Amino acid sequence: MRWHKDEFMISDERELVDTDAVYGLLKETYWAKNRSKETVKTTIKNSLCFSVFDKDRQVGFARLLTDSVHSILLDVVIHKDYRGKGLGKWLVECITNHPEISDLIQILWTVDADGLYEKFGFSSPEKIIFMIKKPKKS
Repeated sequence: MRWHKDEFMISDERELVDTDAVYGLLKETYWAKNRSKETVKTTIKNSLCFSVFDKDRQVGFARLLTDSVHSILLDVVIHKDYRGKGLGKWLVECITNHPEISDLIQILWTVDADGLYEKFGFSSPEKIIFMIKKPKKS
C-alpha cells in the first residue's frame, strides 16, 4: 500500500526499503545505535516494513512483527531534519490503521514517546513487567 501527503509518501512495500538509509536512521537512535548492518537487513527481511519518503529519499521507517493476532511496533524513526512536520504521527496513523494490523492487539515499547502513541489508542497497563533474554555469545 501507499499513502501520499504533499511531497511525502509512506509505503509498506519491502522492496522499496533503502537499507542504507534505514541503517543510518537507526544509528542515530538510542535503542539501535549498535546494531550491525547485517542485523538491520535481517530485521527488514522478517518484518512488515513502513518507509517514509520525501520524493526518492527515505526519511523515516518503522516495522512490525506479527503473528496475525498480535503486532509489535518497532523502530519508529524519522530523520532529524524532518522531525516536527507531523511525519511520525502520520506514520503511526498509517500503521495502526493498516488492514493487516487494525484488528490486532498492538504492542510497543517506548521510553519517551508515550504521548504520541496515546493519541492512537495505546495505553499502559498498571503493572508492566519487561524481561529480556539475550543469546549467549559464542
